[in-house]
Amino acid sequence: MDKIRSYLILCLITGLININCGNKTQDIDKSKLTAMNEVPVQIDTVRKKEISVIKNFTGTLEGEQQANVVSKIQERINSVNVKIGDVVKPGEVLVSLDKSGASSQFYQAKAGFENAAQNLDRMKALYAAGAIAKQMLDGAQTTYDISKANYDAAKSMVELASPISGIVTFIDCNIGDLALPGKVILTVANINKMKILFTVNEDDISNLSIGKKAEIFSEQRPDLVQFGSISQTSKSADIQSRSFDVRAIFPNNSDRWFKPGMFCRVNVIVNHSNSSLIIPTKAIIFFENKKGVFVADNNTASFRAIETGMSNAQSTEVISGLKEWEKVVTLGMNNLKEGSKIILSNI
Repeated sequence: MDKIRSYLILCLITGLININCGNKTQDIDKSKLTAMNEVPVQIDTVRKKEISVIKNFTGTLEGEQQANVVSKIQERINSVNVKIGDVVKPGEVLVSLDKSGASSQFYQAKAGFENAAQNLDRMKALYAAGAIAKQMLDGAQTTYDISKANYDAAKSMVELASPISGIVTFIDCNIGDLALPGKVILTVANINKMKILFTVNEDDISNLSIGKKAEIFSEQRPDLVQFGSISQTSKSADIQSRSFDVRAIFPNNSDRWFKPGMFCRVNVIVNHSNSSLIIPTKAIIFFENKKGVFVADNNTASFRAIETGMSNAQSTEVISGLKEWEKVVTLGMNNLKEGSKIILSNI
């Protein structure tokens, strides 16, 4: 009887132990299940911040004032009076052509001018002596003026002068070469200030106005950035490319590193706001064909459709759908669905 009693007591104790262990196992399993259902995410706070949208374009440099010297007649080059880097003044003769060539009328125009000048002097002396009428003096003066104009024109054909002050930046001629009409043989530019010429599409032209700030730099020296502003925008698009021409002016650096003809890049702030609701651009996703973000609240994520404004690679302006200080999911949102449980992660 005692043996039976002892056996029953042992069975009772063993049963109680098994029951308690089973409950603990169930509790552990539930905790593991809850942890497995939580999606690890990273979040950020909706804040009012400054935002800018910067567009990058490429263009070609010119001097602020730049002129190409070309020949109007086909004649041999007799002399090149400058070299690249020389400082020149307006009217300074840079290249001389053959004055006796078949296309030149220099000597004929010179002879006619000298003859008209001598005749005018004689007419003035005779008029002063009362030997001729005023009408004859006026005729001599008119002939002189016409002859001088012809001589100046003929001279400009064979003595190619600089139209502006600046430095010689390009020469494409040698003594003895045949100058061809319309072909650029020399370029003079004022490079204390430079201009960059670039093109933009129809989406960007509306955001580029005269005076808007620009940053200009070359990939050869990305550390050297010069600041300027847009000085001109075209009012119509190119028929072929459907693009608009834009020009920006900027000061050259102290050693005049920027040169005409260089290929450079220009950054322009096309849109800016000093205070807008801002979220990280990477937080925005499309969920059930709607653009929005997952908002984190009490360890639960819910999708919120939003309307956005300006945007760059890092930040996006929110027009509607969010309030300041709300939390949005920035990493792990592609694993979420409406009402998903979340846990903050440091990954």
